[in-house]
Amino acid sequence: MKPYLLSLGLGLLVGLVYALSGVRSPAPPVIALVGLLGILAGEQLPSLVKAVLPHSAIPDAAPISPSSKETHHG
Repeated sequence: MKPYLLSLGLGLLVGLVYALSGVRSPAPPVIALVGLLGILAGEQLPSLVKAVLPHSAIPDAAPISPSSKETHHG
């Protein structure tokens, strides 16, 4: 957790320097950062659901047998 807080603190410091010097930040627009946050949160959802729900409530994926795989000859 400490590296994340350090990164946030340094980012705030650099943002303050940009603001005080009147220079626009090269960072992407806020809407892009919100989308990136959504992607990161979505990546964590499966493990969160597995941790919260009982194991029996989560169906296992059926294994694919070699005979049922489609093969492409070309």
